[in-house]
Amino acid sequence: MIYRFRIILDTEEDVFRDIEIEQDATLEQFHNVITQSFGFDGTEMASFYISDDQWTQGEEISLFDMSDGSQPVRLMNETSLIDVVNESSPKLIYVYDFLSMWTFLVELAEIAEYEGGMEYPNVMFVHGQLPDTAPDKEFKADSGDFDEEDEGFMDLDEYDDLGFDENWN
Repeated sequence: MIYRFRIILDTEEDVFRDIEIEQDATLEQFHNVITQSFGFDGTEMASFYISDDQWTQGEEISLFDMSDGSQPVRLMNETSLIDVVNESSPKLIYVYDFLSMWTFLVELAEIAEYEGGMEYPNVMFVHGQLPDTAPDKEFKADSGDFDEEDEGFMDLDEYDDLGFDENWN
């Protein structure tokens, strides 16, 4: 089967690509098609995140294993599209270049049959130009995430209690 995706840059302007790719392709292959279709050189770190209907960022699937080994990490080259995307869970978030934070909303639009004579992956449609710089992101915590009355919250203005020598260098 063929998965048809719409990959939308998270920005006010309409910038997206429609891509079709085999369902058993790896996320690394999908990453390569996305970077090429948007004109990136593909040399930066990237990750996919499983997402729900509200675009909540879930489990990370990374291009490289950057962990310390204490937690198992799913890697793009070991994970097929069919393993993470289906009709009941059609959304992913894709982040390219963690310094610039190019963020894309990836949604499965259709599952189709192979078309004879067609080569996959295939960029079906291109709309909009990539801006010169990544759109600004507003990072915010949910209310209550940093409650000052919480026992674990430390007021950093009270640095005397941090327990280190001021002349440590």
